[in-house]
Amino acid sequence: MRAAETQLKEVLSDVFGVEPSAIDDEASVDTIEKWDSLNHLKLVLALEERFGVSLNEEQITEMLNYPLVKAVLEEHGVEFS
Repeated sequence: MRAAETQLKEVLSDVFGVEPSAIDDEASVDTIEKWDSLNHLKLVLALEERFGVSLNEEQITEMLNYPLVKAVLEEHGVEFS
């Protein structure tokens, strides 16, 4: 299985239409043009499917940048090395 970080970058890349290499700790709603409310919902669904998690409303609303997305997934036991 690929590393969780690689999988996460692939999900963000697919949802937002950017290269995986463009996803770093600075990636956020402010730096990714297509990170709008609709694509945020698509991101939530894609993350739940890819990582087999169920995100609650609080987690969904706090995931506004790459480090916070990782932190929420870590709360569900996803390990990033």
